[in-house]
Amino acid sequence: MPLNPDIAAFLQLVGNGRASGKRVGMHELSPAEAREQFDQSSLLMDAGGEDLQVVDELQLPVRDGTRLNARIYSNQLLNAGAGRPALLYFHGGGYVVGSLDSHDSLCRALASMADCVVLSVAYRLAPEFRFPTAADDARDAWDWLVVSAEGMGIDASRLAIAGDSVGGSLATVLAAQLAGAAVQPRLQVLIYPVTDASRSTPSIERFGEGHLLEKDSLHWFYEHYQRDVSDRLDPRFSPLLAQVNANLAPVLLVLAECDPLHDEGVAYARHLQAAGVEVQLKVYEGMTHDFLRMGAIIDEAEEAQQHIAERLVEVFAVA
Repeated sequence: MPLNPDIAAFLQLVGNGRASGKRVGMHELSPAEAREQFDQSSLLMDAGGEDLQVVDELQLPVRDGTRLNARIYSNQLLNAGAGRPALLYFHGGGYVVGSLDSHDSLCRALASMADCVVLSVAYRLAPEFRFPTAADDARDAWDWLVVSAEGMGIDASRLAIAGDSVGGSLATVLAAQLAGAAVQPRLQVLIYPVTDASRSTPSIERFGEGHLLEKDSLHWFYEHYQRDVSDRLDPRFSPLLAQVNANLAPVLLVLAECDPLHDEGVAYARHLQAAGVEVQLKVYEGMTHDFLRMGAIIDEAEEAQQHIAERLVEVFAVA
């Protein structure tokens, strides 16, 4: 299916690449400049956030004594012992860009649609903090949530994890670490995740220019996060290279057809299924990477959000 015409018009408007003279790829910028560009483009893509009862800033302690910024969302007031389900969310951005603000609208939507608490975590970014810092931060955020759940009115037996792009990679790496743990996520929601940074695929070559996420930017992200190229072979960097524990939490895998990461997402679904993991795969035709944050541009963004919310409601409802 061809690229969605509304997305194509948006890409032409913002200038996807050097040729337009309006916008250069992230790989041609400094990390600080790329972060600013990413946040500015988020404002153009976003439809605005849901009004919620609770949107509070938090700081979570991690293993080296640092505190991570985080934000908690709920459409109901949080009362100790109330036992509400919760979703731990990791934003995308190639380990280099992205923030609580860039994914604020998406987290608000999921909190409202799924009637759950959402905890969004600002893991530390590269190149200031290289591999495996982001993965370690994700695990520490989970551990904090489990310990703190009851005091915040959250039921630690009804938790799920999610993320988009490298946030999806962090979510599935976390799920692998938790296989067999006392407290398990009920679902891992992987939204066009990075699953193999070690090699190219046909979709990277086909959609690596002019489809929002560019091939050169992908490699720029990985180079900033890695300590050296061998890190890309580590399963915490490339989950597709990991041996799969059949006891992994079930997966909802949401992909975009016109995305450089499409093929590695499909390969990861097959990899998990071959090991006996329950996987629900949904590919949105004509969509690019990051389409879930394009509520101001396309109807499919809300459709995908609703699909995720319905699956969360389903798994949270199981006794």
